[in-house]
Amino acid sequence: MGKNICCAMVLLALSIGCVSIAGESANPYIGRWALTIPGGGAGWLGVEKVNGELKASILWGGGSVVPVSRARMDGDTLRLERDHKIRRRDDRSKVDEITETIIAKVSGDELSLTQIMPRRDGNGENRSDFTGKRIPPLPPKPDLSKVKYGKPIKLFNGENLDGWKLTSPGQVNGWSVEDGVLVNNPKQTEGQPHISYGNLRTEREFKDFNLKLEVKVQRRENSGVYLRGIYEVQVSDAYGRRLDSHNMGGIYSRITPMVSAEKPAGQWQSLDMTLLDRHVTVKLNGKTIIDNQPLLGCTGGALWSDQFKPGPIYLQGDHTGICYRNIVLTPIIEGSSE
Repeated sequence: MGKNICCAMVLLALSIGCVSIAGESANPYIGRWALTIPGGGAGWLGVEKVNGELKASILWGGGSVVPVSRARMDGDTLRLERDHKIRRRDDRSKVDEITETIIAKVSGDELSLTQIMPRRDGNGENRSDFTGKRIPPLPPKPDLSKVKYGKPIKLFNGENLDGWKLTSPGQVNGWSVEDGVLVNNPKQTEGQPHISYGNLRTEREFKDFNLKLEVKVQRRENSGVYLRGIYEVQVSDAYGRRLDSHNMGGIYSRITPMVSAEKPAGQWQSLDMTLLDRHVTVKLNGKTIIDNQPLLGCTGGALWSDQFKPGPIYLQGDHTGICYRNIVLTPIIEGSSE
């Protein structure tokens, strides 16, 4: 009899432990979320549990994926806090710290979120509602040896901008064609208002593909090649720098190249990029620097956050001058599992 009671107690303890573990792992906020932030821009949220604590990272429109200062559950809602240091408008030498709060409510695979931002003058706060959608788990790495390609498409004809347009029609077009080269020349005049130059995108949109091109980066120039309009392969004068996801050939703020393969500024360089099943391979100047690595979400400057929507190739032109040529895309017609 005593033995049976002892066994029952052990089973009860084990069941309680299993319920506790299941409760922790069943947190519906854990995972990756594609955000449509206030104003319609692209964002991303990743939530995980590390050593029993909630941790989160966020992408807010442009820039990099950054950690959230604090993440915690508040009943059945997720509460995120981001600390910001802001220089005072009346005295740029002084810095104020404000805390932005994001409150999220989950419903199945959808998020309803509210951003609460204190006003800079200290009088009240601004609230903005936005949405998120759960990103499905990544598929296994695709077998690139089994991929079948369609016919190559010459995206740039070397003569004019046919087949291309600005991502934002209201911006100034600094792109032109010179001696068979696609050139961006975003001129600014000292003492005059800053001119907002545009990014250039293909009119056509694509699913998975291989993209090859050549680019020439002068000193301190910066651009980017966006695959499907959402994943930026960084283009910059990064010769001699340490490995970093923000340098030439990296997936901006997401994937750091395995090796350096940049050439010095002023030389033509080749990029060979394959996008398949939310995995990417990048070859820079003939050397593989990113080998079939998973893409966890969009990067800063994405046209939208949906990783499954066909999209254009777009070239970043709002930063500095840049030159491109020999831009050829070959669609993948078989090999995708998604």
